[in-house]
Amino acid sequence: MTHELAAEPVIRTPARSRQWIAPLVSTLVTLPVAFFAYLFAGLSGMACDSCTDAQLAAFDPSFARAFTVFGWGLTISVLVLLTAWLLPWEERFAARRVGFALAAPFAVVLTYVVFLVMVDWP
Repeated sequence: MTHELAAEPVIRTPARSRQWIAPLVSTLVTLPVAFFAYLFAGLSGMACDSCTDAQLAAFDPSFARAFTVFGWGLTISVLVLLTAWLLPWEERFAARRVGFALAAPFAVVLTYVVFLVMVDWP
């Protein structure tokens, strides 16, 4: 019994937290996807270069409205990504951090799909 008391206490070092992996992977996926989505959405305005006046009258307002919604959707996606990075680095926020990190790329894809649906294509 005295021998147990005299033994040095075992010091456990906390495991290294790997909470930064989810936001990093999300950043490496979200930003290029958002860039190419913005590029394709911006270039898709040329789809109506050879349209008739009636087609152009329907296309232009819908494209302007859809591109505005698209811009706000990308802004929300970036804010979701920033939230994944800016949550406090504590264990209790690990699940939320992963959730926000997973939501960011899907928000970009959803925003692009909403843009494609909103435009009145010729």
